[in-house]
Amino acid sequence: MGERSDHPQGPGAAEDSGAQEIEATVVLGLRITNWPALRAAAIAAVEELDFDGIDPAGQRRDLLREVAEDANAALGALLHPDRLVAAIPGVEAIGGTLEISVTEDFAPDFAELFPLEGDEEDGSGAGADWTLTPRTACLLHAQLLGLADAAYDDLDEHGDDPVAEGEDADWTVFARLPQRTWRLHRGWRRAMARAFDDLADDLALGEWPLPRCLAEEIALRMALLDARALLGAQPESVADMMGDLPADLYDYDWDGCHDELFGVYGPDDGDPELAAEQRTELLLAATHPEGWFLAYEDAEERDGQRGYRR
Repeated sequence: MGERSDHPQGPGAAEDSGAQEIEATVVLGLRITNWPALRAAAIAAVEELDFDGIDPAGQRRDLLREVAEDANAALGALLHPDRLVAAIPGVEAIGGTLEISVTEDFAPDFAELFPLEGDEEDGSGAGADWTLTPRTACLLHAQLLGLADAAYDDLDEHGDDPVAEGEDADWTVFARLPQRTWRLHRGWRRAMARAFDDLADDLALGEWPLPRCLAEEIALRMALLDARALLGAQPESVADMMGDLPADLYDYDWDGCHDELFGVYGPDDGDPELAAEQRTELLLAATHPEGWFLAYEDAEERDGQRGYRR
């Protein structure tokens, strides 16, 4: 006779040993690199779900709206324990929860996203064409995210309340905008907050933050102004923020940012003697703020279903 084994093998092993209940913990670190693709996959997953209850159509509609606007909801739809276990043969889900949180210390690798192309030996970049350097991109990204956060905070605190003269200290972002925007609705303000995020997302993808509409022109101007002010007031804090990012001749060249980032898209008609910023000022004066989010004719439109961070 063969030796007895306590570890049955073969196709009858589960029946011989009895079903086992196992608790598995999986921790994943994820970086979203293509939000439209993630959103499309989540929408497809929700379309396949079966909903019970009084209003299954309404439940599906609400969840579709959530996954179309929120990356966390989209991940939740795709990473739900029932969905994951369904792909594993011979296993039945008996319970489980899913928790998704945003990693606060994540930051794009600006040295990789914006490589310096100067002299390889001395790293000075002298004689090279102007470029958006890793340190400039890092500081500008931080200011854009900070302005977006502050704009959403304004919304959380004030909602549709108008900005009133003498009370602008109670607002962080929207009191800095032209007064004709002070009485605009929550939806407009939310779109303005997203304009900061859109430009920050460009930088996080290694792209120059080229304004594609008037709202983004305003957003980028504010970020450049705040970056310049922070560098002047707290140079040590900025140095700490940079860490080991490589230094370059064009670091914090705000005049160069104005020359190179503005005017790539936008109005190119009118008085040829006027600078791009002057032509934009004329367009801002002639355009109702509701039209600030219309993409310039020569700029690619942003995804209309990209949602909002808040």
